[in-house]
Amino acid sequence: MADTVTPASSDSYLLRNFVLSLINPKRLKLGYHYLISHALHFILLLLLAASAASLTRLTSAEVLQIRDALRLHLVPVVACSLAAAFLAALYLMKQPRPVYLLDFACFKPAAELKCSREFFVEHSMSTGIFTADNLAFQKRILERSGLGQSTYFPEAMHKKAPKPCMAEAREEAEMVMFGAVDELLEKTGVNAKDIDILIVNCSLFNPTPSLSAMIIDHYKLRANIQSFNLGGMGCSACLISIDLAKQLLQVHRNANALLVITENITLNWYFGNDRSMLVPNCLFRVGCAAVMLTNRRSARRRAKYQLIHTVRTHKGADDRSYGCASQEEDGEGKIGVSLSKDLMSVAGEALKTNISTLGPLVLPLSEQLLFFLTLASRRVFRWRSVQPYIPDFKLAFEHFCVHAGGRAVLDEVEKRLGLAEAQMEASRMTLYRFGNTSSSTPWYELAYTEAKGRMRKGDRTWQIAFGSGFKCNSAVWHSLRTVDPKEEKKNPWADEIHAFPVQVPTVETIH
Repeated sequence: MADTVTPASSDSYLLRNFVLSLINPKRLKLGYHYLISHALHFILLLLLAASAASLTRLTSAEVLQIRDALRLHLVPVVACSLAAAFLAALYLMKQPRPVYLLDFACFKPAAELKCSREFFVEHSMSTGIFTADNLAFQKRILERSGLGQSTYFPEAMHKKAPKPCMAEAREEAEMVMFGAVDELLEKTGVNAKDIDILIVNCSLFNPTPSLSAMIIDHYKLRANIQSFNLGGMGCSACLISIDLAKQLLQVHRNANALLVITENITLNWYFGNDRSMLVPNCLFRVGCAAVMLTNRRSARRRAKYQLIHTVRTHKGADDRSYGCASQEEDGEGKIGVSLSKDLMSVAGEALKTNISTLGPLVLPLSEQLLFFLTLASRRVFRWRSVQPYIPDFKLAFEHFCVHAGGRAVLDEVEKRLGLAEAQMEASRMTLYRFGNTSSSTPWYELAYTEAKGRMRKGDRTWQIAFGSGFKCNSAVWHSLRTVDPKEEKKNPWADEIHAFPVQVPTVETIH
């Protein structure tokens, strides 16, 4: 006979479920976070309520006494008020100037430069350079890399018998840099003559005259422009450029800073058989981003973001970290970038150091308190059974732009930070669609977030990138307005964002 549920038992069942839902760990943590984050507001409200209650109990005679006391001590009261106003003004003057991001642009190459996985394998085979084993090795790397079928190669690498030279490398640089800067100037409406600071970063291609000089010549920039050309700084160079621009904008008043962030593939494709140098061939693709920063307060109304923090971590003092990614010659004298097997562990350690500095700046008090308590229990009380607490950075940021260096890099960051698929979507889709474009990848990821219509006013974005040396750098942005994707006509994702996200095969499903 089937069991029947009486009204009384039904009520107790509902009550039990309600109680269990209240003590759900996720709900408890959210409640704890809300309580700690708003503790000061609760205390202030209690003090105001207590003050209001005290005022209501004052008699008319007591009110008159307070008024007379204020009249007798008018000079001290005015002096204290002026001193407080002076100190407040001095404090505001000492604050660093705000740095605003007017807009940015990401270069999207022409369709004829697309490089599918099949094209890559056939192209590598046609050179006659690689052994059969190394061709099979590159194919396996491609299948597991997370790259899709529409990444881009430079024109020089589409030739049947590629023989890259300086002229072709310059052509690639001009194509991506001028393309990105043209779009940016059109989006911002800034005149080239109004650019005060120019920073260009390209790690592996550093001709003379420099890439920054190439831009100055093309756009006929002013003779007194502050120009910088950063080389050899790896995939994290874009955030080094951001930090450098921030420092310069604290010195130069009412200035505009143009940042051009790129890498050059033409002269840096490896034509040899050292497997440690073949991996970059499979991952790196064409890309470039141009960013316009300013410290003009009047620009806040039309700016997209405000720069809140930059944190740079350099582990170069450790030999293992220093040598995990380096440009060198193989046994036959052919130049390539060698990646060590220690790369992932080195990246993890650099990330740990970086977030230990960034955490106190961005994490809510509730997360900092939990981290401190677990740290104290392990180090002071020697309670080894207590697991180290990993702060929940999802409470500090709405969007994550993790450098799309490869599937392994993204997997490592996702695991270390405890992120979900939603937080990694922009990074994984950028890797799939554009490949590893080196230092410009965080900007393609930010463009993806905007194209999806997810950027709201007040949102916080964390850009994080890794680079040779070994470096881990972070930048935190605060959104000043909601970005309407319909207005972003120059977004590189605009005409195909409806097709994303796509399902990227996992390593386990690849045979």
